[in-house]
Amino acid sequence: MNDLSRRRVLGAAGSLAGAAALGLLDIAPAGAADPGGTDQAATTWRGGRSANGWKILDEAASHTIEGSGRSVRLAGGDAATLLLHVARRFHYEIDQLRKEDVTGHTTSRGIRQPHESNYLSGTAIAIRSYAYPLGVRGGLYPHELAVVRDILAELDGVVTWGGDLVPPQESHFDIALGPTHPKVRGVARKLRTWRDTPGLGAGAIDAFEPERLENVKTFGRRRPGTERLSR
Repeated sequence: MNDLSRRRVLGAAGSLAGAAALGLLDIAPAGAADPGGTDQAATTWRGGRSANGWKILDEAASHTIEGSGRSVRLAGGDAATLLLHVARRFHYEIDQLRKEDVTGHTTSRGIRQPHESNYLSGTAIAIRSYAYPLGVRGGLYPHELAVVRDILAELDGVVTWGGDLVPPQESHFDIALGPTHPKVRGVARKLRTWRDTPGLGAGAIDAFEPERLENVKTFGRRRPGTERLSR
C-alpha cells in the first residue's frame, strides 16, 4: 500500500461508520463463492462485436496509467479515458499497481461469461485478476469497496463492475453502454476536463466525504439490483 492509500485508510476509519449508517456496506464472508463461476468451460465468442456492442479489435494501443508507471492495451478515445480513470483511482486510493496487475485488450476468443468478450474490443480491464477470480465474492476490504462504489457512482453507470455480476468477477470493469451512447461521450468529456485541471480528478478525490457517500447511496437507489454493496 502506498503512502497516499495508507493515509486514506486511516482517515476512512471513522467514515466507514458513517457509510454503514447510510446502508452502504453489507458485509459478506470473505471468499464466498457464487455458483457457475470458475468451473465453467470456455466457449468461443463469435461475431464482430463484444457483448457491450463495441467493435472487436485485432489490436489495441498501449495507454499509460498516469502516476503508476504501468500501461494497458485499450480501445482509444472515450473507452480509454473511462477505464484509465478507474485504474488511476485504484492506484491512488486502494493500492499501488504493480507489474502485470492490469490487463486489457486480448485477441483470444475463449470466454467463460459474456462480459469477458469485452476484452476483445478493448473496452474492459482486469485489475489483479489473480486475486479476484471469476466466481468469488468478498475480495475487497470495506474501505476498498467504498472506493469502488464511489467510482461507479461518479461514472454514472457508464462503467460496470464485475462484483455486481452473477457470477461475480471483482477484478473486472467494463464499458456498460454502446459506443454511440451520449452518456459515454458526456462522462468521458467530464473526465478529460478533470484530468486537465489541477486539483480535480484521480488523486484529488476523497471517497469518504459525506456528500460523496450520499451520492453513492442515491446512485444505488436508481440502479436496483445492480448496486448491492457487499464485501
